[in-house]
Amino acid sequence: MASHKIIVYQIFTRLFSNRNTARIENGSLTENGCGKMNDFTPTVLKNIRAMGVSHIWFTGVIRHATQTDYSAYGIPTQHPEVVKGRAGSPYAIADYYDIDPDLAEDVPNRMKEFEALVERVHQAGMKVIIDFVPNHVAREYKSICKPEGVKDLGEEDDTTMHFSTKNNFYYCWGQSLDLSSISHSTLHTPHSTYSENPARATGNDQFSNQPSANDWYETVKLNYGIDYCDAGGRSEHFSPIPNTWGKMTDILLFWAGKGIDGFRCDMAEMVPAAFWNWATDKVKYQYPEMLFIGEVYDPNQYRTYIGAGFDYLYDKVGMYDCIRDVICGRRSTTDITSQWQATDDIRNHMLYFLENHDEQRIASDFFAGKAEKGIPGLIVSVLLQQNPFMLYAGQEYGERGMDEEGFSGKDGRTTIFDYWCVDTLTRAEQRKLTKEEKALKAMYDKVLNIARSEKSVTEGESFDLMYVNQQYQRQYAFLRKSDTEVLLVVANFEEQSADMDVMIPAHAFDYLQIKEKNTIATDLLSGKKKRIVLRRDETVSMQLPPLGAVVLKFKA
Repeated sequence: MASHKIIVYQIFTRLFSNRNTARIENGSLTENGCGKMNDFTPTVLKNIRAMGVSHIWFTGVIRHATQTDYSAYGIPTQHPEVVKGRAGSPYAIADYYDIDPDLAEDVPNRMKEFEALVERVHQAGMKVIIDFVPNHVAREYKSICKPEGVKDLGEEDDTTMHFSTKNNFYYCWGQSLDLSSISHSTLHTPHSTYSENPARATGNDQFSNQPSANDWYETVKLNYGIDYCDAGGRSEHFSPIPNTWGKMTDILLFWAGKGIDGFRCDMAEMVPAAFWNWATDKVKYQYPEMLFIGEVYDPNQYRTYIGAGFDYLYDKVGMYDCIRDVICGRRSTTDITSQWQATDDIRNHMLYFLENHDEQRIASDFFAGKAEKGIPGLIVSVLLQQNPFMLYAGQEYGERGMDEEGFSGKDGRTTIFDYWCVDTLTRAEQRKLTKEEKALKAMYDKVLNIARSEKSVTEGESFDLMYVNQQYQRQYAFLRKSDTEVLLVVANFEEQSADMDVMIPAHAFDYLQIKEKNTIATDLLSGKKKRIVLRRDETVSMQLPPLGAVVLKFKA
């Protein structure tokens, strides 16, 4: 585990540095353009580091299915019926051993460009995380870059068997894939011309030959030794080790050998914990510092997957859902306490966030309507514990995600399927941000750098004050302490300023070893100094700014 605060900056690589503002709905690569790995210059990376970022998660760097034709470079074309959007989903991997050619200035040298990017990130003082998509692959997966002697996924499968531990895929006996239930508008074709016989199971555990438009129909489920259609309902066959385990572990080791520092593992809970236990052990034996971040949504599975080698797990259905509801006025701030308590025994393993590529933008009409409403949630998420925090590129400028890009409609999310240009990121580079956007970015910079630099946040204890301040439904208060340094953090989720008398119980004085005294505290957000009186079971009075906070630092 890290001794410093990990701040992950998720970058959708294709979009981040694209400055083509044509923004044609369903536009091609030529029409709408695409960001490149080489755009991450030392200057760009230095600016990212200055935000307090420790790790960059480059989303979508491994080659995935796309409607763009790269056959001139020996890259197989993909049938448009099994590609979502013109650019394609980064979670429909077409070759685990290749780099997305969209991201390269010089396509034949795309892997060298990636290796150079990793080196630049390291020189800028940060670490590199990439996606590992273990549960499913693109329908037309075919590796052209696999190392010599490596057998391709499915290459030796017995397609007459629905299930076998020697197979990499699941098959529907004697049935062709039927895409007829998927709307013509989705496929942009009058009738299906894609052929797959026998049909293979679809990525979201759809084991029939007829996936629907709501299924992950562009993907094929990988077989890790679980028979989902057994007479008993579901059975595990892990001895001998299933063929897929070795192939996927080799892929992890391949990328680890490229110098990356971590994997964000897509839909990790759809892959058995037994595999993760086996694979992470092998990877960490060779690369002890390698991080594994798991997308796990079932809290009942958290401890199982941490035990299987994951360093961090998304805290989505707990902390994210709670803080989103608090921001939107649907829950009281006291519910935040319940969420951290539910994972208190594994608190340093939980990754907090307010945005990512799957979730709606804070500023979208579907979430809060304006980015400033997310500030108190940011402060609580970043400063409450020692655990990591992740932000999504554009969040710091209040990106709204309200574009109608093509396959991804107007849904409050930034597209992962289309060629596009992100408005706020473009204007940030052009220095054309509004006054409000600049203020938002300055607040993000302050909060993230407090998290990275203050010992009480990176190493200190946390003490929740809400059990003695339950009358406050729209404010949240807690203490952080390390050695003699104390932070009193109070966030205000209201759009109006608020006067608050924060009770500090005797137990907090004892637990954190704070002395009763009169002292001068400095608000790390405003820079203002404030005289406070610290007494057991007495209050500290303060005025909180609208949609803001005070972070008072004082000596214990």
